Parts: sequence; structure tokens; C-alpha cells
Amino acid sequence: MGDFNLALVIVAIVVCVIVFLFNVYLLVNYQHPDDANQAYFPKFVVVLGLSVAAISILMLPADVANRQACRHAIYNGACNLTLPMKDLWLAIYILDAVLVFFVIPFAMFYYEGDQDKTVGKRIKSALIWVVTTAIVCALVLGILYGLIGEVDFTVRHLSSTTTGFPNSWQFSSAQPCIGSTRQCSAYSANAASEKTWTMRTTFPEYVVALATIVGSVLFSIFGGVGIASLPLGLIFSFIRRPKAVITRSQYIKEATELAKKAKELKKAADALHQEERSGSKGRKWRKNVKAVEKELLQLEEDVNLLEEMYPQGEKAETSWALTVLGYLAKLVLGILGLIVSIAWIAHIIIYLLIDPPLSAFLNEVFIKLDDVWGLLGTAAFAFFCFYLLLAVIAGAMMLGLRLVFITIHPMKWGATLMNSFLFNVALILLCSISVIQFCSTAFAYYAQATAAQEIFGHTLQSLRGIKYLYKYNVFQIAFIILAGLTFVYYAAFVSLLTFFSFICIRYASLVFS
Repeated sequence: MGDFNLALVIVAIVVCVIVFLFNVYLLVNYQHPDDANQAYFPKFVVVLGLSVAAISILMLPADVANRQACRHAIYNGACNLTLPMKDLWLAIYILDAVLVFFVIPFAMFYYEGDQDKTVGKRIKSALIWVVTTAIVCALVLGILYGLIGEVDFTVRHLSSTTTGFPNSWQFSSAQPCIGSTRQCSAYSANAASEKTWTMRTTFPEYVVALATIVGSVLFSIFGGVGIASLPLGLIFSFIRRPKAVITRSQYIKEATELAKKAKELKKAADALHQEERSGSKGRKWRKNVKAVEKELLQLEEDVNLLEEMYPQGEKAETSWALTVLGYLAKLVLGILGLIVSIAWIAHIIIYLLIDPPLSAFLNEVFIKLDDVWGLLGTAAFAFFCFYLLLAVIAGAMMLGLRLVFITIHPMKWGATLMNSFLFNVALILLCSISVIQFCSTAFAYYAQATAAQEIFGHTLQSLRGIKYLYKYNVFQIAFIILAGLTFVYYAAFVSLLTFFSFICIRYASLVFS
């Protein structure tokens, strides 16, 4: 048993190192050339934030494995070298909250500060914003914790009569209790024996709970949309793929139009830069900046699509073949993702929304996989949690590009500025807490008796003023409704796309006949 626990500690250390190195790789390959050899502090924050998000997702499978290391022990103290999971959970989520609400905003204010100012002035300006935010957050958290920072546990007072110690034990389905009664005294307690046991939660747990609520709102919106848009987006990308290489004359015509748009955007950007230098950075200026950024994003997408449809150079044929294979890979991944999304939605309905649950469903699948090989179920469990986080990111990208009140910074290979990196990292960190809470609830049977269950399954769902959101499954219902609406949206879209394609083909056949 001690060897297994030691191996678990070693695996945890190795995984943390691999996660850190992989995030450095992502940073190096996604960063914009303008940020090369500079902006080191925002880069450190990005790597740290991505590592915390990934490790927090992996901690739930580690928590399950940590529990399984002691499943044959009579008492918990009999296990040596087990991970202190509850302390690790609280530490990782306090760090998560600090990064989201303080460190990342400071890094963004510093990075987006006026480049003409000195480093000291940029740091001072960023600190003013962050300190103001910190004071407001501290006051709000302190007031809320002092007023309603308590948990209300519903308990039942059980009692029974005493009887003489028997010489032999005779239990059966018809006689489950000591004595002559069919029903045990503890089970025959009336409803009046229920009482509310109130106790004050710890401040770190309360901070985690409030951060989870904020993340749950985003999770129910972005996750519900993303669970459908992630696989269907890949499938529709294959459907809308370029079917053939365009001619050179078509390429020249399209490239000329894009060049005109690029010149117009450059003039608009230069004008905005002149306004910034003159100090007239008002509401209209910020609105124009967002408009230019949106147009620039669309221009980059059009350029990439044109390059796909007309590959150039000595390896043009190879480039086109890789493009075709890339779209085929999207189709395969989209189909596999659709199966996982349907499994997730079915599990939520069967296990969470129907009371009592019809089946443990995926919980039983993970347990059976563990019986096949010790870590197979844990690996599948980790995959489903990661998939949910990817769905949140996909939903944020889909909604963000269509809603006016939110600014989404898209991630692009070799063209992502640090402010976009920081924004997406903050979003991932904020939603990762809710993903873990949602997974610990959805897989409560598989993840039972873990430290995550103690924090998210008991304290959070009994917290005063918040527990009703979980009691009535508000977030789960919103998740399912938005997922259904997104499926309907894509179904209607593909129907319209098919209809218009048919009309165009029919019209072309009539024209050329």
C-alpha cells in the first residue's frame, strides 16, 4: 500500500512538470511576433494560470486515486504518504481566485498601458486599478462572510429502545433489526425529528464557494452552448470546406479586394493611434477600436481561407493534401465529440435531473474500466472533465463573437497577443472551478468519499443563500436548455445551408443548360 501511495506522489510531480512544459510550448507557439523577447511578466502569468487550470482539472482524478490508495485500510491513518487533498484543493482555488481577480487584471492593465509612458508609471497605473479592485472585493467578501457565511445541514435525530444482548444473531430480509419489529427504530423516526444544524464555514471555503457561483453562471451559459457547438462546429467546418482549388484569376480578384480592405483598416488604425497620442480616448474611441479589431479578425480569416483555396509555392499539392486531411480529421473528431456530448447530456438528465436517478450511467462505466485496469477509469474520468472545459471555451468563442457586451480575444497560432492570452486564461481559470464542482456532482457515485466531495458536495450545497441554486438544479437545467437550443440552431442552419445549396445548383444548371 505504501508503494502505491509513493507512486501516486511521484506521478503527481511528473504530471505537474509535464503540464508546465506543455504550457510553455503553447505560449511560444501561440504568441504574436510583436511579443517576442518582451512582456515576460504577462508570459509568466499565462504559463502559471494555464498550469493551475490544468492541474485543478487533474486533481479530481488524483483525488479519486488517492482515495483508492486507502480503500483496504481500516482507518485513514493507516495510509502513509497519501496526498493532503483538502489542503491542496483550498490552496489551488485560493491561487485561482487571486490570479483571476488580481494578478491577471494587473498584467492586462500593465500590458495595455501607454507604451510611451515609463515602466514605473505603467506599474503605478496598473496598481491603482488592482488595489481599488482588491479593496472592493475584500469589503464585499468580508461583509458577506460575516452576515451569511454559514452552512445549514439538515440532520435527523435518531433514537431507539434498548434490548438485551442476544446469544446469537439472526438477521434476514424479513428480520433486519434486533427485536421482533419488521422496521428498525431509526428508520421509523417521524418528520418532526429533522433539525437544522448550523455552523460557520472557513473563509477559504467561502471564497471558493463564491468564485464557484460566478464561474457556474458562465459555465451554464458557455458550457451549455459549447457542449453542442464544439463537435457540431467541427462537423460543419468539414461541410463548408473548400471543395476544390480556385483558378488564378479568381485568386487575383479576391486578393485585390482583401488588399483594399487592409489599406482601409490601416488608415483607420493610424487615425485611432493619432487620437490616442492626443489624449482623446473617450467612449467613441474605444468603440471604434473594437470595430477595427473585429474587422481585422474577419480580414485574417478571409486571408487564411483564400490561402487554403489557392495554395502556392513548390509544395502546393502537398499543402492542399494536408488541408484535405485536416478537414477529414475535423470530421472524425467532430463525430467522436458528438458521441461524448450526447453521453454528457444523457448522464446529466439520467443521473442529476431525475430524482431518484434512473442509473449511475457513466459512474458505472468508470468503475468497470477501473476493474479492467487500475487507472483506466480514472483516465476516462479525467477525459470527460477536460472535454467539459473545452466545451466551455468553445461556447465562449461562439457567443463572444456574436454578443455586443463582451469582448473575446481569439487564440491564433503564432498571432496571439498577450492581452488575448491573459483574457482567455482568466476565463479558463474562472470556469475550471465550476467544471470541477459540476464533475464532482455529476460523478458523485464514482468520486465519493473524496476531499472534493467534502468541499463541493457538502459545504457548497449547504451554504446559506446559495444552496437553493443547487437544490433545484438551476445550473444543470440552464445547461441542458442552452445545449438543446444550440442543437436546434445548428439543425436549422444545416437545413438552410442545404436548401440554398440546392437552389444555387439548380439555378446554375438552368443558366448553363
